[in-house]
Amino acid sequence: MFAFLLVIHAIIAATLVTVILMQRSEGGGLGMGGSPSGLMSARGAADFLSRATAVLATAFVGFSILLAVLAATRGAPAIDTSLARTPATQAPITQPAPAPVPTGAAPATAPADNSAVPLAR
Repeated sequence: MFAFLLVIHAIIAATLVTVILMQRSEGGGLGMGGSPSGLMSARGAADFLSRATAVLATAFVGFSILLAVLAATRGAPAIDTSLARTPATQAPITQPAPAPVPTGAAPATAPADNSAVPLAR
């Protein structure tokens, strides 16, 4: 039903745009000419287009409010979890254990030959 009302709303909007664009900027109607005594005289066209604009504008606003109310009261759709990935189980991150230092040997923290170390100025 929501999709049907949305299509009707789009048709009303397109018709409203068309009716507004058919009017002259001075409010003179279609500006097609013709005899003033005809059925669609300049005055009659202006009255028809003005009334059509008012009716379509009222319908557009009414449908906008109706669609907003329907969209708000539709309820939250269920979240589709069919494509959800499950996170891989990870072991807690721990610091690696330091390498054991062999007994009796000096730790290798500084180079044995100081000539390879550049001097800081």
